[in-house]
Amino acid sequence: MYKTILLAYDGSNEGRLALREGAGLARICNAQVILLAVVDLNTVVTMAGTAGPGAAQHQSEDYNSVLDEGLDRLRQMGLNPQGRLENGEPVERIVATATATGADLVVVGHHRQNLISRWLLGSVTEALIDKLDCSLLAARSSPEENE
Repeated sequence: MYKTILLAYDGSNEGRLALREGAGLARICNAQVILLAVVDLNTVVTMAGTAGPGAAQHQSEDYNSVLDEGLDRLRQMGLNPQGRLENGEPVERIVATATATGADLVVVGHHRQNLISRWLLGSVTEALIDKLDCSLLAARSSPEENE
Protein backbone atom coordinates (compact mmCIF):
# COMPACT_ATOMS: atom_id res chain seq x y z
CA MET A 1 0.00 0.00 0.00
CA TYR A 2 2.41 2.73 1.20
CA LYS A 3 6.11 2.45 0.34
CA THR A 4 7.52 5.61 1.89
CA ILE A 5 5.97 7.36 4.89
CA LEU A 6 7.10 10.83 5.95
CA LEU A 7 6.44 11.60 9.60
CA ALA A 8 6.53 15.32 10.46
CA TYR A 9 7.57 15.45 14.10
CA ASP A 10 7.84 18.30 16.60
CA GLY A 11 8.05 16.42 19.90
CA SER A 12 4.60 17.53 21.07
CA ASN A 13 1.91 15.15 22.33
CA GLU A 14 0.24 15.45 18.93
CA GLY A 15 3.56 14.75 17.24
CA ARG A 16 4.05 11.64 19.37
CA LEU A 17 0.59 10.45 18.40
CA ALA A 18 1.45 10.98 14.71
CA LEU A 19 4.70 9.09 15.24
CA ARG A 20 2.81 6.15 16.77
CA GLU A 21 0.14 6.13 14.03
CA GLY A 22 2.72 6.42 11.25
CA ALA A 23 4.93 3.73 12.76
CA GLY A 24 1.98 1.34 12.96
CA LEU A 25 1.17 1.89 9.29
CA ALA A 26 4.82 1.53 8.33
CA ARG A 27 5.02 -1.85 10.04
CA ILE A 28 1.81 -3.06 8.35
CA CYS A 29 2.98 -1.85 4.92
CA ASN A 30 6.67 -2.65 5.42
CA ALA A 31 7.30 0.96 4.37
CA GLN A 32 10.41 3.08 4.59
CA VAL A 33 10.07 5.75 7.30
CA ILE A 34 11.49 9.25 7.12
CA LEU A 35 11.25 11.37 10.24
CA LEU A 36 11.30 15.11 9.60
CA ALA A 37 11.76 17.90 12.13
CA VAL A 38 11.48 21.48 10.86
CA VAL A 39 13.09 24.47 12.55
CA ASP A 40 10.55 27.19 11.78
CA LEU A 41 12.60 30.22 10.78
CA ASN A 42 9.54 32.45 11.22
CA THR A 43 9.72 31.69 14.95
CA VAL A 44 13.44 32.46 15.01
CA VAL A 45 12.86 35.79 13.24
CA THR A 46 10.03 36.65 15.65
CA MET A 47 12.28 35.85 18.59
CA ALA A 48 15.18 37.87 17.15
CA GLY A 49 14.02 41.12 18.72
CA THR A 50 13.91 39.62 22.21
CA ALA A 51 16.37 36.74 22.09
CA GLY A 52 20.08 36.98 22.58
CA PRO A 53 22.82 35.98 20.17
CA GLY A 54 22.74 32.35 19.18
CA ALA A 55 18.96 31.92 19.50
CA ALA A 56 18.70 30.31 16.05
CA GLN A 57 21.54 27.90 16.86
CA HIS A 58 19.90 27.03 20.19
CA GLN A 59 16.58 26.29 18.46
CA SER A 60 18.36 24.06 15.92
CA GLU A 61 19.99 22.16 18.79
CA ASP A 62 16.57 21.75 20.44
CA TYR A 63 15.13 20.32 17.23
CA ASN A 64 18.12 17.99 16.85
CA SER A 65 17.21 16.62 20.29
CA VAL A 66 13.56 16.28 19.22
CA LEU A 67 14.63 14.46 16.06
CA ASP A 68 16.93 12.11 18.00
CA GLU A 69 14.16 11.35 20.48
CA GLY A 70 11.75 10.54 17.64
CA LEU A 71 14.30 8.33 15.88
CA ASP A 72 14.89 6.44 19.14
CA ARG A 73 11.13 5.89 19.58
CA LEU A 74 10.84 4.54 16.03
CA ARG A 75 13.81 2.20 16.51
CA GLN A 76 12.21 0.89 19.71
CA MET A 77 9.14 0.10 17.57
CA GLY A 78 11.32 -2.06 15.33
CA LEU A 79 11.73 0.39 12.45
CA ASN A 80 14.87 1.64 10.71
CA PRO A 81 14.02 5.32 10.08
CA GLN A 82 15.93 8.03 8.27
CA GLY A 83 16.07 11.38 10.03
CA ARG A 84 16.04 14.82 8.44
CA LEU A 85 16.31 18.24 10.04
CA GLU A 86 15.19 21.12 7.83
CA ASN A 87 15.16 24.88 8.34
CA GLY A 88 12.31 26.98 6.98
CA GLU A 89 8.57 27.33 6.87
CA PRO A 90 7.05 23.99 7.97
CA VAL A 91 4.53 23.54 5.15
CA GLU A 92 7.14 24.32 2.48
CA ARG A 93 9.71 21.97 4.03
CA ILE A 94 7.22 19.11 4.52
CA VAL A 95 6.02 19.38 0.90
CA ALA A 96 9.58 19.64 -0.46
CA THR A 97 10.76 16.67 1.61
CA ALA A 98 7.74 14.57 0.61
CA THR A 99 8.48 15.33 -3.05
CA ALA A 100 12.23 14.74 -2.77
CA THR A 101 11.82 11.40 -0.98
CA GLY A 102 8.90 10.13 -3.06
CA ALA A 103 6.71 9.82 0.02
CA ASP A 104 3.27 8.46 -0.71
CA LEU A 105 1.94 9.30 2.77
CA VAL A 106 2.65 12.21 5.12
CA VAL A 107 1.62 11.88 8.76
CA VAL A 108 1.24 14.95 10.98
CA GLY A 109 -0.20 15.56 14.42
CA HIS A 110 -3.31 17.72 14.53
CA HIS A 111 -2.96 20.63 16.97
CA ARG A 112 -6.36 21.80 18.15
CA GLN A 113 -6.84 25.56 17.84
CA ASN A 114 -9.70 27.89 18.52
CA LEU A 115 -11.14 29.89 15.65
CA ILE A 116 -9.09 33.02 16.34
CA SER A 117 -5.81 31.10 16.59
CA ARG A 118 -6.55 29.23 13.38
CA TRP A 119 -7.37 32.54 11.64
CA LEU A 120 -4.24 34.29 12.93
CA LEU A 121 -1.75 31.43 12.69
CA GLY A 122 -3.26 29.25 10.00
CA SER A 123 -3.26 25.48 9.99
CA VAL A 124 -0.34 23.39 8.76
CA THR A 125 -2.67 20.45 8.14
CA GLU A 126 -5.08 22.57 6.11
CA ALA A 127 -2.26 24.03 4.01
CA LEU A 128 -0.75 20.59 3.38
CA ILE A 129 -4.03 19.24 1.99
CA ASP A 130 -3.82 21.69 -0.90
CA LYS A 131 -0.08 21.40 -1.54
CA LEU A 132 0.85 17.73 -1.21
CA ASP A 133 0.81 15.35 -4.16
CA CYS A 134 0.36 12.35 -1.86
CA SER A 135 -1.97 11.21 0.91
CA LEU A 136 -2.08 12.99 4.27
CA LEU A 137 -2.97 11.53 7.65
CA ALA A 138 -3.67 13.99 10.45
CA ALA A 139 -3.37 11.99 13.68
CA ARG A 140 -5.72 13.29 16.32
CA SER A 141 -6.09 12.22 19.89
CA SER A 142 -9.46 11.36 21.29
CA PRO A 143 -10.71 13.27 24.37
CA GLU A 144 -10.16 10.10 26.44
CA GLU A 145 -6.45 10.08 25.55
CA ASN A 146 -6.06 13.64 26.86
CA GLU A 147 -7.50 12.86 30.29
